[in-house]
Amino acid sequence: MNATIRNFGHPQTLVHEFDHWVVLARPAQPTLGSLILAAKSDATEFGALPAEAHAELKIASAAIEAALAKAVSYAKINYLMLMMVDPHVHFHVLPRYEGAREWNAPDHERREFVDVGWPKVPNLGHAVALEGEELDQLVSWLKEHFVK
Repeated sequence: MNATIRNFGHPQTLVHEFDHWVVLARPAQPTLGSLILAAKSDATEFGALPAEAHAELKIASAAIEAALAKAVSYAKINYLMLMMVDPHVHFHVLPRYEGAREWNAPDHERREFVDVGWPKVPNLGHAVALEGEELDQLVSWLKEHFVK
C-alpha cells in the first residue's frame, strides 16, 4: 500500500477493498460516514492511473453510494480530489445532508455529526475525530453496509 493509504490509517481504517482501490473510514469525520477512496497505485496524477483502475472506479463509486445511502441516508455526495498533503491519487468522499446524524458506538456516548457546510462547500475543518476503539467500531459499522 502506498504512503497516502497508510497515512489514512490502513489497515485499521479499511472498510472495503477492490482490485485497484481501497475504501477507508476517514478518522476525522466532517459528516458521518466520511470515507477515503484511494488508488492502490503509486500514481500521483489521476491520468496516470492504469485503465483498469479507471474502469473499476465505476464499481467502487456505486458500492460506496449504495453503502452510504443505507448507513446515513445522504442527500448528496461529494468526491473531493485534493492531493495537497497526501500525494497519491485519492478522493475524500463526504456524504452530505441537512442538519445532523447521530451514531452510537457501543460503550461510548452518542455522537452527533453536523454537516456545517450544508448546502454549500463542505467544512473539512469541522470534524468529529475518532480514534482507537471508537474508530474500530465505526469501521465495523460501515463494513456492514457494503454488499459482499
